Amino acid sequence: MMLLKLDLIEGYVVKRPSRHVKTPYVADVLVGVNDQKEILAHSPSLGCCGLADAFAVVLMEANNKAGNKCSHTICLSIRDTQIIGINPKLAEQLVESALVKNCLSSLRNVKAYARETVIRVEGHVDSRFDFTGIDEQGRTFIMEVKVVPLAEYEDMPAKERTKMDFSGRDPSTKVAYFPEGYRKKAGDTVSPRALKHIRELTWIKRETTVRTIMCYVIQRTDVNRFQPSVNDPEYRAAFYEAQAAGVEVITLVVQWTRDGAAYFVRDDLPIVDNIYSYK
Repeated sequence: MMLLKLDLIEGYVVKRPSRHVKTPYVADVLVGVNDQKEILAHSPSLGCCGLADAFAVVLMEANNKAGNKCSHTICLSIRDTQIIGINPKLAEQLVESALVKNCLSSLRNVKAYARETVIRVEGHVDSRFDFTGIDEQGRTFIMEVKVVPLAEYEDMPAKERTKMDFSGRDPSTKVAYFPEGYRKKAGDTVSPRALKHIRELTWIKRETTVRTIMCYVIQRTDVNRFQPSVNDPEYRAAFYEAQAAGVEVITLVVQWTRDGAAYFVRDDLPIVDNIYSYK
């Protein structure tokens, strides 16, 4: 099932941050084959853990907003044989399409849904969640979406990974993991916002009859399992606490093609809870 189709052009990241606009959210990108030119492209989610840094091959969508210095927005990154979705907004669009097209096995035939709903409960919840709605049985649901761009044969600290030999591994047996990104200190949580969301959904689940759902959108096909990252113990603990409380987890795998088409693959990627999970 096709979920999304984008009109994209290919480019080569020369520098991020740009030489011309001093913000990590803008990159200098070369486009064109015979007549090459350099453009400014918006890089959502910073460099997305290297996937939109210098030397990356990316696929971009035209930015038609008047007055915007960036003519394009980086959407996908091409790494080896994988075309990886790295724009967080794409994940939300994919989930909405999956809802509408009844691809999500645990959320079929929803009666209604809304995007970006603010929910406040004094002292407990104060966030805007990606989706709220009424499911087929008439139950209210709240769903938060997270983009998962990274995968490795094993989720482990980078220093440990360099000591491992993965040469004999099947390239389709990587583990997708979340979260990962820049931290000021090694002990800090990667994304305070993501941690806040999952803790609030856990509280809502414990205190109400509302269905609470975390949807992790994995836009690559070289994976066979998912886990909360070992590099963020605080989020990892919150994830398993949420699961134990009854927060539902959807692991949505999507395949992108070079011409900008996104296809539903599965929404039940196994979740593992051990640090070295390869089998």
